[in-house]
Amino acid sequence: MIHMSARPVALVTGASRGVGAAIARALAPTHDLLLGGRDAEALAELSARLPGARPWPVELTAVTEADVAAVERLDVLVHSAGRVTLGSIEQTPADVWRRTMEINLIAAAELTRLLLPALRAARGHVVLINSGAGLRANPNWASYAASKFALRAFADALRLEEPRLRVTTVYPGRIDTDMQREVREQEGAPYEADKYLAADSVARAVLTAVTASPDAHVTEITVRPT
Repeated sequence: MIHMSARPVALVTGASRGVGAAIARALAPTHDLLLGGRDAEALAELSARLPGARPWPVELTAVTEADVAAVERLDVLVHSAGRVTLGSIEQTPADVWRRTMEINLIAAAELTRLLLPALRAARGHVVLINSGAGLRANPNWASYAASKFALRAFADALRLEEPRLRVTTVYPGRIDTDMQREVREQEGAPYEADKYLAADSVARAVLTAVTASPDAHVTEITVRPT
């Protein structure tokens, strides 16, 4: 049974690197942490550096009731895991659409569903890291944008169905991460880190929403590079 201390508990997916790891670092001073993801070694390394953190290695596209059974308490659930495969609609086969939807949407929906009892008990907070692609679809981004538009719809419905929870969607622009390097490689374009958001900047936006006063419900945050 996972019950760490009197501090609030946050579960962050995609915590092995990039934005997820940055969010974990931002929450660590005030929250006990469950670090979710597939890379058990990277999660263990990060948890060793963050007091009150534990790795929670799991395949998010196949999460089960047994995986979450030990989560006794949960105050914050942050969905940061994701993937992107670029290509025109003509070049994008069904398996890419399915895999993108599985990771970016269905995994988040199912994990939230399984953790609703704990979240309800804590009057908790769900944070979904979306994308500018969740607000506007561009050429060659159809499968990714569709998954993020759907994630936005999921968040909106969850907010209305579970009025005792706070639900925040964060729409960042391009972020300086390994995932962004993969995107730029797919685009055949140079990687220009100084033109992108720092992962820590997105993490601070999440921290702002999570630590808002009890009478404030931050429903959406859009963050763009300067």
